[in-house]
Amino acid sequence: MFEPYKTGHYYDEMLQENGEPKEHYRQFHSVLQRLSEEEFKEKHETAQSSFLRQGITFTVYGEEGGTERTMPFDCVPIIIPADAWETIEKGMKQRVEALNLFLEDIYHDQHILNDGIIPRELVEQNPYYYKQVSGTQFPLKNHIFLAGIDLIRDEQGTYRVLEDNLRNPSGISYVFQNRFVMRQVYPEFFSRHSLCSLEDQITHLQSALLSHIPSNMKKHTEPRAVLLTAGMYNSAYYDHVFLAQQMNIALVEGRDLIVKDNVVYMKTIQGLKRVDIIYRRIDDDFLDPTAFREDSLLGVPGLIDAYKQGNVAILNAVGNGVADDKAMYTYVPDMIRYYLKEEPIIQNVETYILSDPKQREWVLEHLHELVVKNVGASGGYDMLIGPHASEEEIETFRSKILENPKQYIAQPTIKLSRAPVYQQGNFYPCHVDLRVFVMKGEETHVLPGGLSRVALKKGSLVVNSSQGGGGKDTWVLKGVMQHA
Repeated sequence: MFEPYKTGHYYDEMLQENGEPKEHYRQFHSVLQRLSEEEFKEKHETAQSSFLRQGITFTVYGEEGGTERTMPFDCVPIIIPADAWETIEKGMKQRVEALNLFLEDIYHDQHILNDGIIPRELVEQNPYYYKQVSGTQFPLKNHIFLAGIDLIRDEQGTYRVLEDNLRNPSGISYVFQNRFVMRQVYPEFFSRHSLCSLEDQITHLQSALLSHIPSNMKKHTEPRAVLLTAGMYNSAYYDHVFLAQQMNIALVEGRDLIVKDNVVYMKTIQGLKRVDIIYRRIDDDFLDPTAFREDSLLGVPGLIDAYKQGNVAILNAVGNGVADDKAMYTYVPDMIRYYLKEEPIIQNVETYILSDPKQREWVLEHLHELVVKNVGASGGYDMLIGPHASEEEIETFRSKILENPKQYIAQPTIKLSRAPVYQQGNFYPCHVDLRVFVMKGEETHVLPGGLSRVALKKGSLVVNSSQGGGGKDTWVLKGVMQHA
Protein backbone atom coordinates (compact mmCIF):
# COMPACT_ATOMS: atom_id res chain seq x y z
CA MET A 1 0.00 0.00 0.00
CA PHE A 2 2.91 2.37 0.70
CA GLU A 3 4.90 1.62 -2.48
CA PRO A 4 4.85 5.14 -3.95
CA TYR A 5 5.35 6.69 -0.53
CA LYS A 6 8.77 8.27 0.06
CA THR A 7 9.65 9.81 3.45
CA GLY A 8 12.00 12.32 1.76
CA HIS A 9 13.82 14.83 4.02
CA TYR A 10 11.03 14.82 6.60
CA TYR A 11 10.72 13.01 9.90
CA ASP A 12 8.01 10.41 9.33
CA GLU A 13 5.91 9.32 12.31
CA MET A 14 5.37 5.80 10.99
CA LEU A 15 8.02 4.82 8.43
CA GLN A 16 11.79 4.67 8.39
CA GLU A 17 13.73 5.99 5.39
CA ASN A 18 13.86 2.47 3.91
CA GLY A 19 10.04 2.25 4.01
CA GLU A 20 9.95 -0.21 6.93
CA PRO A 21 7.66 0.66 9.86
CA LYS A 22 9.19 2.00 13.07
CA GLU A 23 9.23 -0.33 16.07
CA HIS A 24 6.09 1.10 17.72
CA TYR A 25 4.16 0.96 14.42
CA ARG A 26 5.07 -2.62 13.41
CA GLN A 27 2.00 -4.23 14.88
CA PHE A 28 -0.34 -1.68 13.32
CA HIS A 29 1.44 -1.90 9.96
CA SER A 30 1.15 -5.69 9.97
CA VAL A 31 -2.64 -5.55 10.47
CA LEU A 32 -2.94 -2.82 7.83
CA GLN A 33 -1.22 -5.00 5.24
CA ARG A 34 -3.79 -7.77 5.75
CA LEU A 35 -6.67 -5.55 4.58
CA SER A 36 -7.51 -5.52 0.88
CA GLU A 37 -7.78 -2.22 -0.95
CA GLU A 38 -11.55 -2.74 -1.27
CA GLU A 39 -11.99 -3.44 2.45
CA PHE A 40 -9.96 -0.40 3.34
CA LYS A 41 -11.92 1.88 1.01
CA GLU A 42 -15.21 0.62 2.45
CA LYS A 43 -14.04 1.19 6.03
CA HIS A 44 -12.85 4.69 5.15
CA GLU A 45 -16.28 5.58 3.77
CA THR A 46 -18.00 4.08 6.84
CA ALA A 47 -15.84 6.24 9.12
CA GLN A 48 -16.64 9.46 7.22
CA SER A 49 -20.37 8.72 7.23
CA SER A 50 -20.22 8.04 10.99
CA PHE A 51 -18.96 11.61 11.53
CA LEU A 52 -21.71 12.91 9.26
CA ARG A 53 -24.46 11.00 11.12
CA GLN A 54 -23.29 12.33 14.47
CA GLY A 55 -23.20 15.90 13.17
CA ILE A 56 -19.51 16.32 13.99
CA THR A 57 -18.88 19.55 12.13
CA PHE A 58 -16.90 22.78 12.19
CA THR A 59 -17.12 26.04 10.26
CA VAL A 60 -14.97 27.06 7.30
CA TYR A 61 -15.13 30.81 6.85
CA GLY A 62 -15.09 32.33 3.37
CA GLU A 63 -16.06 29.14 1.52
CA GLU A 64 -18.70 29.14 -1.16
CA GLY A 65 -21.72 26.85 -0.94
CA GLY A 66 -22.18 26.97 2.83
CA THR A 67 -19.75 26.96 5.71
CA GLU A 68 -20.60 23.76 7.62
CA ARG A 69 -18.19 20.87 7.03
CA THR A 70 -17.91 17.37 8.43
CA MET A 71 -14.62 16.98 10.26
CA PRO A 72 -12.30 15.12 7.83
CA PHE A 73 -10.98 12.02 9.58
CA ASP A 74 -7.98 9.88 8.74
CA CYS A 75 -7.71 6.33 10.02
CA VAL A 76 -3.92 5.97 10.34
CA PRO A 77 -3.34 6.87 14.00
CA ILE A 78 -0.43 8.74 15.48
CA ILE A 79 1.17 6.27 17.90
CA ILE A 80 3.30 7.59 20.76
CA PRO A 81 5.48 5.19 22.81
CA ALA A 82 5.13 5.30 26.61
CA ASP A 83 8.55 6.88 27.27
CA ALA A 84 8.01 9.68 24.71
CA TRP A 85 4.61 10.42 26.24
CA GLU A 86 6.10 10.60 29.74
CA THR A 87 8.38 13.42 28.55
CA ILE A 88 5.50 15.25 26.83
CA GLU A 89 3.33 14.95 29.95
CA LYS A 90 6.04 16.38 32.23
CA GLY A 91 6.76 19.16 29.75
CA MET A 92 3.10 20.14 29.47
CA LYS A 93 2.58 20.23 33.25
CA GLN A 94 5.71 22.35 33.63
CA ARG A 95 4.66 24.81 30.94
CA VAL A 96 1.08 25.28 32.15
CA GLU A 97 2.27 25.69 35.76
CA ALA A 98 4.65 28.51 34.70
CA LEU A 99 2.02 30.19 32.51
CA ASN A 100 -0.48 30.11 35.38
CA LEU A 101 2.05 31.65 37.80
CA PHE A 102 2.74 34.34 35.20
CA LEU A 103 -0.97 35.20 34.90
CA GLU A 104 -1.42 35.29 38.68
CA ASP A 105 1.66 37.53 38.95
CA ILE A 106 0.81 40.10 36.27
CA TYR A 107 -2.73 40.58 37.61
CA HIS A 108 -1.39 41.05 41.17
CA ASP A 109 2.22 41.84 42.19
CA GLN A 110 3.95 41.98 38.76
CA HIS A 111 7.27 40.67 40.08
CA ILE A 112 8.34 39.41 36.64
CA LEU A 113 7.84 42.88 35.15
CA ASN A 114 9.55 44.67 38.06
CA ASP A 115 12.54 42.34 37.70
CA GLY A 116 12.79 43.14 33.97
CA ILE A 117 12.41 39.55 32.79
CA ILE A 118 9.58 40.49 30.42
CA PRO A 119 9.21 44.00 28.89
CA ARG A 120 6.44 45.83 30.76
CA GLU A 121 4.94 47.26 27.55
CA LEU A 122 4.47 43.72 26.19
CA VAL A 123 1.95 43.15 28.98
CA GLU A 124 0.44 46.58 29.58
CA GLN A 125 -0.02 47.42 25.89
CA ASN A 126 -1.38 43.97 25.08
CA PRO A 127 -5.03 44.15 23.90
CA TYR A 128 -5.81 40.99 25.91
CA TYR A 129 -4.54 42.41 29.22
CA TYR A 130 -7.64 43.44 31.15
CA LYS A 131 -6.95 45.84 34.01
CA GLN A 132 -10.65 45.46 34.90
CA VAL A 133 -9.79 42.18 36.66
CA SER A 134 -6.48 43.19 38.28
CA GLY A 135 -6.44 42.19 41.93
CA THR A 136 -9.33 39.74 41.54
CA GLN A 137 -8.93 36.59 43.65
CA PHE A 138 -9.29 33.49 41.49
CA PRO A 139 -10.42 30.12 42.87
CA LEU A 140 -7.30 27.98 43.55
CA LYS A 141 -5.30 30.97 42.18
CA ASN A 142 -5.85 29.15 38.90
CA HIS A 143 -6.37 31.02 35.63
CA ILE A 144 -6.08 28.00 33.32
CA PHE A 145 -8.75 25.32 33.73
CA LEU A 146 -8.11 23.89 30.25
CA ALA A 147 -5.07 24.56 28.06
CA GLY A 148 -4.49 23.36 24.50
CA ILE A 149 -0.75 23.29 23.80
CA ASP A 150 0.21 22.70 20.15
CA LEU A 151 3.29 20.55 19.57
CA ILE A 152 5.17 19.81 16.37
CA ARG A 153 8.16 17.61 15.59
CA ASP A 154 11.06 18.98 13.58
CA GLU A 155 13.16 17.12 11.00
CA GLN A 156 15.10 15.36 13.79
CA GLY A 157 11.85 14.17 15.39
CA THR A 158 12.28 16.52 18.39
CA TYR A 159 9.03 17.79 19.93
CA ARG A 160 8.70 21.56 20.13
CA VAL A 161 5.92 23.82 21.35
CA LEU A 162 4.39 25.78 18.49
CA GLU A 163 1.65 27.63 20.35
CA ASP A 164 -0.14 27.96 23.71
CA ASN A 165 -3.96 28.20 23.73
CA LEU A 166 -5.16 29.43 27.12
CA ARG A 167 -8.41 31.21 26.26
CA ASN A 168 -10.94 28.83 24.71
CA PRO A 169 -9.01 25.88 23.28
CA SER A 170 -11.32 23.81 21.10
CA GLY A 171 -11.16 20.27 19.77
CA ILE A 172 -11.28 18.07 22.86
CA SER A 173 -14.58 16.52 21.70
CA TYR A 174 -12.87 15.32 18.50
CA VAL A 175 -10.33 13.36 20.59
CA PHE A 176 -13.16 11.24 22.00
CA GLN A 177 -15.06 10.95 18.73
CA ASN A 178 -11.94 9.96 16.78
CA ARG A 179 -11.36 7.11 19.23
CA PHE A 180 -15.03 6.08 19.17
CA VAL A 181 -15.09 5.88 15.35
CA MET A 182 -11.75 4.05 15.21
CA ARG A 183 -12.90 1.38 17.68
CA GLN A 184 -16.21 1.03 15.83
CA VAL A 185 -14.87 0.85 12.27
CA TYR A 186 -11.34 -0.57 12.70
CA PRO A 187 -11.57 -2.93 15.73
CA GLU A 188 -8.82 -5.16 14.31
CA PHE A 189 -6.26 -2.36 14.82
CA PHE A 190 -6.73 -2.48 18.60
CA SER A 191 -6.37 -6.21 19.24
CA ARG A 192 -2.61 -6.26 19.92
CA HIS A 193 -2.10 -2.80 21.41
CA SER A 194 -2.33 -1.81 25.06
CA LEU A 195 -3.38 1.84 24.99
CA CYS A 196 -4.01 4.53 27.60
CA SER A 197 -7.78 4.73 27.82
CA LEU A 198 -9.88 7.84 27.32
CA GLU A 199 -12.85 6.43 29.25
CA ASP A 200 -12.28 8.22 32.57
CA GLN A 201 -10.92 11.47 31.12
CA ILE A 202 -14.22 13.37 31.20
CA THR A 203 -14.36 12.63 34.94
CA HIS A 204 -10.98 14.38 35.33
CA LEU A 205 -12.28 17.35 33.35
CA GLN A 206 -15.49 17.52 35.37
CA SER A 207 -13.72 17.34 38.74
CA ALA A 208 -11.23 20.03 37.64
CA LEU A 209 -14.16 22.25 36.63
CA LEU A 210 -16.10 21.74 39.88
CA SER A 211 -13.03 22.36 42.05
CA HIS A 212 -13.10 26.08 41.11
CA ILE A 213 -15.44 27.05 43.93
CA PRO A 214 -15.92 30.85 44.16
CA SER A 215 -14.97 32.38 47.53
CA ASN A 216 -18.54 33.42 48.43
CA MET A 217 -20.25 30.15 47.60
CA LYS A 218 -22.31 28.69 50.44
CA LYS A 219 -20.42 26.00 52.32
CA HIS A 220 -21.59 22.37 52.09
CA THR A 221 -23.50 22.92 48.84
CA GLU A 222 -22.79 21.32 45.48
CA PRO A 223 -21.51 23.91 42.97
CA ARG A 224 -23.74 24.45 39.93
CA ALA A 225 -21.75 24.80 36.70
CA VAL A 226 -22.90 25.80 33.21
CA LEU A 227 -21.23 25.98 29.80
CA LEU A 228 -21.76 29.39 28.19
CA THR A 229 -21.85 29.21 24.37
CA ALA A 230 -22.29 31.84 21.68
CA GLY A 231 -24.88 29.53 20.10
CA MET A 232 -25.31 27.16 17.21
CA TYR A 233 -23.58 29.40 14.66
CA ASN A 234 -20.28 29.30 16.54
CA SER A 235 -17.58 27.30 14.71
CA ALA A 236 -16.96 25.07 17.75
CA TYR A 237 -20.61 24.55 18.72
CA TYR A 238 -20.35 20.77 18.42
CA ASP A 239 -17.51 20.91 20.96
CA HIS A 240 -19.74 22.91 23.36
CA VAL A 241 -22.70 20.52 23.08
CA PHE A 242 -20.51 17.44 23.54
CA LEU A 243 -18.73 18.75 26.64
CA ALA A 244 -21.90 20.01 28.32
CA GLN A 245 -23.57 16.62 27.79
CA GLN A 246 -20.56 14.60 28.93
CA MET A 247 -19.94 16.71 32.05
CA ASN A 248 -23.67 16.79 32.84
CA ILE A 249 -23.88 20.58 33.02
CA ALA A 250 -26.39 22.94 31.42
CA LEU A 251 -25.55 24.47 28.03
CA VAL A 252 -26.61 28.12 28.15
CA GLU A 253 -26.48 31.28 26.08
CA GLY A 254 -26.12 34.76 27.55
CA ARG A 255 -29.88 35.33 27.48
CA ASP A 256 -30.36 32.31 29.80
CA LEU A 257 -28.41 34.01 32.61
CA ILE A 258 -29.15 37.10 34.70
CA VAL A 259 -27.21 38.94 37.41
CA LYS A 260 -29.03 40.18 40.52
CA ASP A 261 -27.17 41.81 43.43
CA ASN A 262 -23.86 40.62 41.97
CA VAL A 263 -25.03 37.01 41.89
CA VAL A 264 -25.50 35.03 38.65
CA TYR A 265 -28.69 33.04 38.11
CA MET A 266 -29.88 30.71 35.38
CA LYS A 267 -33.47 31.05 34.20
CA THR A 268 -35.29 27.71 34.42
CA ILE A 269 -38.94 26.64 34.30
CA GLN A 270 -38.72 26.23 38.10
CA GLY A 271 -37.49 29.81 38.49
CA LEU A 272 -34.04 31.31 38.98
CA LYS A 273 -31.21 28.99 40.07
CA ARG A 274 -27.85 30.27 41.29
CA VAL A 275 -24.82 29.59 39.08
CA ASP A 276 -21.42 29.17 40.75
CA ILE A 277 -19.09 28.20 37.89
CA ILE A 278 -19.23 29.30 34.24
CA TYR A 279 -17.15 27.37 31.71
CA ARG A 280 -17.34 30.03 29.05
CA ARG A 281 -16.70 29.40 25.37
CA ILE A 282 -17.06 33.03 24.27
CA ASP A 283 -14.26 35.61 24.16
CA ASP A 284 -13.57 38.09 26.95
CA ASP A 285 -14.81 41.07 24.93
CA PHE A 286 -18.30 39.61 24.64
CA LEU A 287 -18.77 38.38 28.22
CA ASP A 288 -20.32 41.50 29.72
CA PRO A 289 -21.57 44.51 27.73
CA THR A 290 -21.27 46.75 30.82
CA ALA A 291 -17.55 45.93 31.26
CA PHE A 292 -16.32 45.32 27.72
CA ARG A 293 -18.07 45.68 24.35
CA GLU A 294 -21.34 47.55 24.72
CA ASP A 295 -22.70 45.99 21.52
CA SER A 296 -22.30 42.38 22.77
CA LEU A 297 -25.53 40.39 22.62
CA LEU A 298 -23.76 37.20 23.71
CA GLY A 299 -22.84 38.07 27.27
CA VAL A 300 -24.48 38.85 30.60
CA PRO A 301 -24.71 42.43 31.95
CA GLY A 302 -23.10 42.65 35.40
CA LEU A 303 -21.18 39.36 35.06
CA ILE A 304 -17.73 40.89 35.67
CA ASP A 305 -18.85 42.60 38.88
CA ALA A 306 -20.20 39.26 40.15
CA TYR A 307 -16.86 37.70 39.18
CA LYS A 308 -14.79 40.32 40.98
CA GLN A 309 -16.96 40.01 44.10
CA GLY A 310 -16.14 36.29 44.31
CA ASN A 311 -19.71 35.17 43.61
CA VAL A 312 -18.99 33.23 40.42
CA ALA A 313 -15.97 31.55 38.83
CA ILE A 314 -15.32 32.07 35.11
CA LEU A 315 -13.18 29.46 33.35
CA ASN A 316 -10.84 29.96 31.68
CA ALA A 317 -10.17 33.16 33.62
CA VAL A 318 -10.74 36.58 32.09
CA GLY A 319 -7.52 38.06 30.65
CA ASN A 320 -5.66 34.85 29.78
CA GLY A 321 -5.03 36.12 26.25
CA VAL A 322 -2.05 38.16 27.42
CA ALA A 323 -0.17 34.89 28.11
CA ASP A 324 -0.90 33.03 24.88
CA ASP A 325 -0.34 35.68 22.27
CA LYS A 326 2.41 34.78 19.82
CA ALA A 327 4.77 37.53 21.01
CA MET A 328 4.54 36.43 24.67
CA TYR A 329 5.22 32.85 23.54
CA THR A 330 8.91 33.69 23.10
CA TYR A 331 9.19 34.47 26.82
CA VAL A 332 7.61 31.24 28.16
CA PRO A 333 11.04 29.54 28.62
CA ASP A 334 12.05 32.60 30.71
CA MET A 335 8.85 32.22 32.78
CA ILE A 336 9.74 28.56 33.47
CA ARG A 337 13.23 29.55 34.64
CA TYR A 338 11.92 32.51 36.68
CA TYR A 339 9.01 30.88 38.51
CA LEU A 340 10.04 27.22 38.66
CA LYS A 341 13.86 27.51 38.61
CA GLU A 342 13.91 24.76 35.95
CA GLU A 343 14.99 24.45 32.35
CA PRO A 344 12.13 23.92 29.82
CA ILE A 345 11.54 20.22 29.17
CA ILE A 346 10.11 20.93 25.71
CA GLN A 347 11.63 23.85 23.82
CA ASN A 348 9.94 26.55 21.74
CA VAL A 349 10.40 26.99 18.02
CA GLU A 350 12.99 29.73 17.37
CA THR A 351 11.07 33.02 17.06
CA TYR A 352 11.95 36.51 15.83
CA ILE A 353 10.38 39.54 17.53
CA LEU A 354 9.69 42.10 14.80
CA SER A 355 9.47 45.09 17.13
CA ASP A 356 13.24 44.62 17.59
CA PRO A 357 14.88 46.64 14.74
CA LYS A 358 17.81 44.22 14.20
CA GLN A 359 15.60 41.13 14.10
CA ARG A 360 13.08 42.93 11.88
CA GLU A 361 15.76 43.96 9.39
CA TRP A 362 17.02 40.39 9.10
CA VAL A 363 13.48 38.97 8.73
CA LEU A 364 12.55 41.46 5.99
CA GLU A 365 15.55 40.26 3.99
CA HIS A 366 14.56 36.60 4.43
CA LEU A 367 10.75 36.66 4.15
CA HIS A 368 10.82 34.04 1.38
CA GLU A 369 12.36 31.53 3.87
CA LEU A 370 10.18 32.21 6.94
CA VAL A 371 6.71 31.83 8.40
CA VAL A 372 5.19 35.13 9.57
CA LYS A 373 2.21 35.16 11.97
CA ASN A 374 -0.11 37.79 13.34
CA VAL A 375 0.35 37.66 17.13
CA GLY A 376 -3.41 37.92 17.77
CA ALA A 377 -4.78 35.70 14.99
CA SER A 378 -5.61 32.00 15.19
CA GLY A 379 -6.89 29.24 12.93
CA GLY A 380 -4.15 29.76 10.33
CA TYR A 381 -5.41 33.23 9.34
CA ASP A 382 -3.20 36.26 8.50
CA MET A 383 -0.13 34.08 8.07
CA LEU A 384 2.63 34.04 5.45
CA ILE A 385 4.44 30.81 4.57
CA GLY A 386 7.40 32.29 2.71
CA PRO A 387 8.58 29.29 0.65
CA HIS A 388 5.03 28.78 -0.70
CA ALA A 389 4.15 32.47 -1.18
CA SER A 390 4.07 34.57 -4.34
CA GLU A 391 6.13 37.75 -4.67
CA GLU A 392 2.92 39.74 -4.30
CA GLU A 393 2.04 38.00 -1.00
CA ILE A 394 5.57 38.56 0.32
CA GLU A 395 5.41 42.27 -0.51
CA THR A 396 1.98 42.56 1.15
CA PHE A 397 3.42 41.12 4.37
CA ARG A 398 6.50 43.34 4.11
CA SER A 399 4.15 46.35 4.13
CA LYS A 400 2.14 44.94 7.07
CA ILE A 401 5.29 44.38 9.12
CA LEU A 402 6.66 47.86 8.41
CA GLU A 403 3.30 49.42 9.25
CA ASN A 404 2.81 47.53 12.52
CA PRO A 405 5.88 45.47 13.52
CA LYS A 406 4.55 44.64 17.03
CA GLN A 407 1.64 42.78 15.44
CA TYR A 408 3.82 40.08 13.84
CA ILE A 409 6.43 37.46 14.71
CA ALA A 410 8.49 35.27 12.36
CA GLN A 411 9.74 31.69 12.65
CA PRO A 412 11.87 29.40 10.49
CA THR A 413 9.90 27.18 8.13
CA ILE A 414 10.29 23.93 10.03
CA LYS A 415 10.04 20.71 8.12
CA LEU A 416 7.06 19.51 10.16
CA SER A 417 6.93 15.77 10.69
CA ARG A 418 4.66 13.81 8.38
CA ALA A 419 2.49 10.74 8.67
CA PRO A 420 0.63 8.58 6.14
CA VAL A 421 -2.97 9.52 5.35
CA TYR A 422 -5.50 7.59 3.30
CA GLN A 423 -7.64 9.87 1.14
CA GLN A 424 -9.30 9.41 -2.27
CA GLY A 425 -8.13 5.80 -2.45
CA ASN A 426 -4.43 6.62 -1.95
CA PHE A 427 -1.84 6.71 0.81
CA TYR A 428 0.37 9.79 0.85
CA PRO A 429 2.38 11.71 3.48
CA CYS A 430 0.92 14.83 5.15
CA HIS A 431 2.19 17.19 7.83
CA VAL A 432 0.84 16.72 11.35
CA ASP A 433 0.83 18.45 14.71
CA LEU A 434 -0.54 17.50 18.13
CA ARG A 435 -2.78 19.56 20.41
CA VAL A 436 -2.27 18.35 23.96
CA PHE A 437 -5.02 19.17 26.47
CA VAL A 438 -4.02 20.01 30.04
CA MET A 439 -6.75 20.11 32.72
CA LYS A 440 -5.96 22.09 35.85
CA GLY A 441 -7.93 22.06 39.09
CA GLU A 442 -6.63 21.02 42.50
CA GLU A 443 -4.29 18.79 40.50
CA THR A 444 -2.96 19.01 36.94
CA HIS A 445 -3.87 16.21 34.54
CA VAL A 446 -2.84 15.70 30.90
CA LEU A 447 -5.29 13.96 28.55
CA PRO A 448 -3.37 10.98 27.13
CA GLY A 449 -2.79 11.58 23.43
CA GLY A 450 -4.68 14.68 22.48
CA LEU A 451 -5.80 15.80 19.03
CA SER A 452 -3.53 14.96 16.12
CA ARG A 453 -4.30 17.41 13.34
CA VAL A 454 -3.26 16.75 9.78
CA ALA A 455 -2.85 19.02 6.75
CA LEU A 456 -4.81 16.84 4.30
CA LYS A 457 -4.04 18.98 1.26
CA LYS A 458 -0.86 17.60 -0.33
CA GLY A 459 2.10 19.81 0.55
CA SER A 460 0.10 22.07 2.89
CA LEU A 461 1.57 23.11 6.24
CA VAL A 462 -1.74 24.34 7.71
CA VAL A 463 -3.44 21.75 9.91
CA ASN A 464 -6.40 23.84 11.15
CA SER A 465 -9.80 22.36 10.29
CA SER A 466 -10.97 25.81 9.17
CA GLN A 467 -8.22 25.69 6.51
CA GLY A 468 -8.86 22.18 5.16
CA GLY A 469 -7.11 20.13 7.85
CA GLY A 470 -8.44 16.95 9.46
CA GLY A 471 -7.96 14.77 12.51
CA LYS A 472 -6.40 11.43 13.48
CA ASP A 473 -6.76 9.25 16.54
CA THR A 474 -3.76 9.52 18.89
CA TRP A 475 -2.60 6.40 20.70
CA VAL A 476 -0.38 6.46 23.77
CA LEU A 477 1.09 3.00 24.31
CA LYS A 478 1.06 1.71 27.87
CA GLY A 479 4.22 -0.36 27.62
CA VAL A 480 5.90 -3.04 25.57
CA MET A 481 3.95 -4.18 22.49
CA GLN A 482 3.03 -7.78 21.79
CA HIS A 483 4.43 -9.16 18.55
CA ALA A 484 2.51 -11.44 16.23
